[in-house]
Amino acid sequence: MNKQVRVALVDDHALCRNGLTELLEHRGGVKVVGTTGQPDQVVPLLREHQPDLLVLDLRMPTTDGLSLLRRIRSEGCDTPVVILTMSDAEDDIAAALRAGVRGYLLKDMEPEDVIDSIVRAARGELVVAPAMTLKLAQILQSGQKTSAKRDLFGSLTEREREILEHLARGESNKAIARALDISHDTVKLHVRHILAKLNLSSRVEAAVFAVEYRSDS
Repeated sequence: MNKQVRVALVDDHALCRNGLTELLEHRGGVKVVGTTGQPDQVVPLLREHQPDLLVLDLRMPTTDGLSLLRRIRSEGCDTPVVILTMSDAEDDIAAALRAGVRGYLLKDMEPEDVIDSIVRAARGELVVAPAMTLKLAQILQSGQKTSAKRDLFGSLTEREREILEHLARGESNKAIARALDISHDTVKLHVRHILAKLNLSSRVEAAVFAVEYRSDS
């Protein structure tokens, strides 16, 4: 049995904190170990509860999420961080990724997608809102030649290409399994093969590859 995911939430709006807590605990089986809207309370909260993941708002009245993240790191806290924000600006996601966040999610995502993304991030995956995938592709231009990408894409089986398209839409393994009528474990195996063949390290990078390949083709 998988260990229950434990998260902490930082957002200056109590309604957002309470709503996300309700969503994660009652629909996602996630344990919210602490919440705050006060930047000065974040480090003590992390030290006390040691969550698997910190979900952090990007815009707050007294500070911004990335400045707070730098403060957290300077205090020796290495809790993985996912940004949850209303901002879909390319500069913001670029700055967040440079700061080392594990994910960038949007508050207008479907609730089930937010839950799934937070759980996957807590278990080590890099997660990005589907609406941000194209912008991420533009930020992370790999410089690969079109011919090299074509060779890598050509190494994939028909099923792997199909799954890659689902990854490009930001779908979870469970959603892909349902769409293709295959098991969750089979999807996980295909994703591992896709990453190995494309010389990539995460499903987000695979999604970026797919978007770039389509734009180059």
